[in-house]
Amino acid sequence: MSKKPIPFGWPYMTGKELYYIAEAHFNGTLSGDGPFTKKCHVWLQERVGCSKALLTHSCTAALEMAAILLDIKPGDEIIMPSFTFVSTANAFVLRGGVPVFVDIREDTLNLNEQLIESAITPRTRAIVPVHYAGVACEMDEIMAIAKRHGLKVVEDAAQGVMASYKGHALGSIGDLGAYSFHQTKNLISGEGGALLVNDPAMAMRAEIIREKGTDRSRFYRNEVDKYTWQEPGSSFLPGELIAAFLWAQLEEAEWITHQRLIAWQRYHDLVKPLEARGILRRPIVPEGCQHNAHMYYVLLEPTSDRHAVLDELNRSDVNAVFHYVPLHSSPAGQRYGRAHGRLPITNSNSERLIRLPLFVGLTEEQQQEVVLVLERTLEKQMTKPIFSRG
Repeated sequence: MSKKPIPFGWPYMTGKELYYIAEAHFNGTLSGDGPFTKKCHVWLQERVGCSKALLTHSCTAALEMAAILLDIKPGDEIIMPSFTFVSTANAFVLRGGVPVFVDIREDTLNLNEQLIESAITPRTRAIVPVHYAGVACEMDEIMAIAKRHGLKVVEDAAQGVMASYKGHALGSIGDLGAYSFHQTKNLISGEGGALLVNDPAMAMRAEIIREKGTDRSRFYRNEVDKYTWQEPGSSFLPGELIAAFLWAQLEEAEWITHQRLIAWQRYHDLVKPLEARGILRRPIVPEGCQHNAHMYYVLLEPTSDRHAVLDELNRSDVNAVFHYVPLHSSPAGQRYGRAHGRLPITNSNSERLIRLPLFVGLTEEQQQEVVLVLERTLEKQMTKPIFSRG
């Protein structure tokens, strides 16, 4: 077995990133919306099938653009899971919106579509499903609910690049979608993201908001003779060096995803005996959902001491981590949002989840070591007496 520390993640590079960055410099284009940005836009539009794709400097920026596009006003309510990254809520809170936190499903840890309708009030404006671990939410039902109540749907597909729901790319199903290309994601540019516009009526406004509220993009396409300030916006576009790096990743997207899926399945097979013994639960991927192997997690039994398990894993040079602290239990979540109900599944599963190392280049030997240490650690907990005697 390898004795080298096993990192939680490691940024994969195809080998072309620095070459493309040098090419961008040679071409004299370092600011946003240069040739590499345009290549990325075309790739995303063709791969996702959206009306327009716009690179942003982060997924957070894409979500903030979505909030502006939906004209969110103070007091407007937005339904979302509590088990998500803070950006999902922040984007709307910045506009005065009120996150309404709904519980998640036991199987996928995604927004429970069966609880959405009861959370809708006259102030509800949008639903924000988060595709956790690149596994799709139940989008048919979510879109049907949105249609019945006249609501918009913004897919937080930060973890969902190259994943799909019933053959449709994640991010392409709602009115708007958001991707992340952060270093921790499958396809990376260090920092970076994209807004996916599926409603053609929003495409022009999205361009304007992204370009500081101006029609600069139309000017560069010779559609207007000058560009002017049209509405409030900001500088959401990334520099061309970020796009050049990302283009190298997009060129190899299929291969990168395939390698991650191999590693994911290997974990799934290795921990199957532990699940059969009832000491953990493996991820569940429903039929019709093609995931992208963004992460591999396990759910410990409620009696397990997750803190002790993580400590032991890291002492054994296996860098495993937990995930989100639910937003509804955070100071800002309580100040700016509200929980719809008690959220028992969110509370329970967020305290039991452990993410295992997963990255391109992770070897079979390393994965065997990770699972061996995990098994040994859990077995130790099982042999501890419940009550100590004086």
